[in-house]
Amino acid sequence: MSTSSGSQPVRIEQDVVLARQKVRQLAVASGLRLVDQTKLVTAASELARNAVIYGGGGEMQWEVMEQGLRRGVRLVFIDQGPGIPDLDQALTDGWTSGTGMGLGLSGSRRLVDDFELESAPGKGTRVSITKWT
Repeated sequence: MSTSSGSQPVRIEQDVVLARQKVRQLAVASGLRLVDQTKLVTAASELARNAVIYGGGGEMQWEVMEQGLRRGVRLVFIDQGPGIPDLDQALTDGWTSGTGMGLGLSGSRRLVDDFELESAPGKGTRVSITKWT
C-alpha cells in the first residue's frame, strides 16, 4: 500500500542535486538506516545523472511504500532518450557508453533491494529501484 508519491524532472545537472536531496528526505522519513540511505541516494544519483547525460533528460517518480511491517522507497527514472541496445552489456561491471567509470547501472543494481531495467533502441529507458527497511 502506498502512502505518498510524486515526481520531479531530471533534465539538467542541477536537477540531479535536487533529486539526491529528495531521495535523502524520503529515505530518512521511511526509517531507512544511514547506510541504506546512503546506498539509495548513491544509486539515485547515478540513475538521475544517466537520465540527464544519456537520456536527454527525464523524470524521477517516487513512492513511499508499506508492505506488511516493511517500509520502502521506490524510485523510477524514465527518459525518452535513444535507449540501451544491449541490456546485458550495459549491466556488466566496467562497461560504459561514455566517459564514466562504468559503475552506473551495475553499481546501482548492487546498492538496492529491487532493480528493474526496461529499454530498447529508440524507446527510451525506465529504471525502477526499491530499498526496504
